[in-house]
Amino acid sequence: MPHSAAEWTELLDTVASGTGVSAVFQPIVDTARGTVVGYEGLARFEMPAGIGVEDLFAQARAAERSAEIEAICLRVILAHRASIPTNCFLTVNVSPHVLQQEAIRAVWRDQGDLAGVFVELTEQSAIDSATDLEPELDAIRAAGGLIAVDDLGSGYAGLSRLLVLKPALIKLDRELIQGIDTDEAKRALVEMVGTFASRIDSWVLAEGIETEAEYDAITALGVPLAQGYFLARPAPAWPELSTLVLPSADPKQIATVRDLLDTAPAVESVAEAARVFSDHAGVRAVVLLDRHGRPVSVLDSESASLGVTADAMRVNLDTPVTDALLRAVTRDSTHRYDPLIVTDNAGRYAGIVRLERLITAAVG
Repeated sequence: MPHSAAEWTELLDTVASGTGVSAVFQPIVDTARGTVVGYEGLARFEMPAGIGVEDLFAQARAAERSAEIEAICLRVILAHRASIPTNCFLTVNVSPHVLQQEAIRAVWRDQGDLAGVFVELTEQSAIDSATDLEPELDAIRAAGGLIAVDDLGSGYAGLSRLLVLKPALIKLDRELIQGIDTDEAKRALVEMVGTFASRIDSWVLAEGIETEAEYDAITALGVPLAQGYFLARPAPAWPELSTLVLPSADPKQIATVRDLLDTAPAVESVAEAARVFSDHAGVRAVVLLDRHGRPVSVLDSESASLGVTADAMRVNLDTPVTDALLRAVTRDSTHRYDPLIVTDNAGRYAGIVRLERLITAAVG
């Protein structure tokens, strides 16, 4: 184990070069269907005996090299993006305090398109104000990425800060999940978080599932995503589930927005949308994509002619009809009856679903 500053510097130099750094991935499961829909990427290190990961990152912080070390971890993990299984997303961890560092910004720039990537803000360090991160988070979103908050319940990710961060994914901390099958207070809190998440158009993921009883409890509560040793341990790309996981309901009996999908032309500018309406009288809606091909708005002929756009609510292909309807009716009255944009698990555009079809399916 290194004892001197020079020995620690040498080790940090080695890690920063990528030597001995590898990636493993832990599956994330859709509890309703019992299938893998994503993976969390984690870095692993070859280090001298007696040195733990916490020791390494503590030395990196002391030497002001945290961003450099976290950047190489991100690069090693993201190098596997091209081979990720179809219709799966990838989550990566980053400390809030390094987001503004050039080494981290360079990772996002070199990736270019971050579609299908969730950037998790971890609780490795506190920040004075979540609003300080807004420019960095906006840049990630502009590149097609999504924001996740890691370890809800461990302090940093308090509900007040969730209002500022507006994450697309909220991860429930192991402390909250452990023993949830026998703790009524924990179950009540998870239900509350689920309600909150649905109002801000976010997913909830229960991490640290270590027992079948815990898994059964969170599926009974309707938590849509799960991750933990009970399901599968981290392994090289791309591990399968180590436990047979049954869906919480018969997939054939789950009415999802996939069953109600309508097609709508997708364009990259409002001007192009106006031309579509002009050339095709039967078109009722056009979806506007951003520069990374991510759907952001639904236009009708009037909004296209006026050049008026508004962010649309997005739902996943496998979102249950009732869940999608409940989320839709919480929107501002101005847009309450607008179509919802439907994406796959990686955030790619799949179609739209109209509110009238949701209502008919839900009451029928």
